[in-house]
Amino acid sequence: MADWIPAEVINNRHWNNDLFSLVLRANIEPFKAGQFTKLGLEINGKMIQRAYSFVNPPSDNQIEVYATRVADGLLSPRLHALKAGDTVFVSARASGYFTLNEIPDSEHLWMLATGTAIGPYLSILREQEVWKRFRKIVLIHAVRFASDLSYQAEINTLKEQHPDQFIVQPFVSREPASLSLPGRIPQAIADGMLERHVGLPLEATRSQVMLCGNPEMVRDTKAALEAKGLVKNLRSKPGQITMEHYW
Repeated sequence: MADWIPAEVINNRHWNNDLFSLVLRANIEPFKAGQFTKLGLEINGKMIQRAYSFVNPPSDNQIEVYATRVADGLLSPRLHALKAGDTVFVSARASGYFTLNEIPDSEHLWMLATGTAIGPYLSILREQEVWKRFRKIVLIHAVRFASDLSYQAEINTLKEQHPDQFIVQPFVSREPASLSLPGRIPQAIADGMLERHVGLPLEATRSQVMLCGNPEMVRDTKAALEAKGLVKNLRSKPGQITMEHYW
């Protein structure tokens, strides 16, 4: 059983028809940037729960999660409908190992995400440690439509704070979009387009890569990176690829 505690909804920010961010207040235990929590609602006498990464950094006293409404989902349509003052249940204790202390030292850190999986990166990027450890940080966010590129204000603030250190490259697959690359991340790695566009090499001696998102992207990107000589990062055998499946 999860250690459920009530959380008050402070804000429910709807980015477009289906993407939304819940800001909550609850007395949870300390967590590490990159970890996830569970949200739950009692539906027909049962606690229906899903895992969501923290978008807020640990230094922020409000909880924020980024989610998408799944039309036939049990939980997400109800979360999408929550209003300020409503109550949702949250796990008091965070979980997960998609955290900076699991990433070996390197020159460049690549953060690759699809959709709402950008959440844990925003948590990590709003703490100071990552900026001290890596010379360059590349954030790649792949979505279907330009309207799915949420958190632009937060990303732009990070770019202003770290203009020479932070590179952001969106992918938009279903429509042409300015400043975005077309297609999928694995293909752009395989044919060299991503490296050319970003201006940094993806190589084992200088790169650490974090992958977070839909399982297909994670699997195919891992294969494209392995073809370049990068290997999975394990505690027992450090490598360059650290992964988190987002559902």
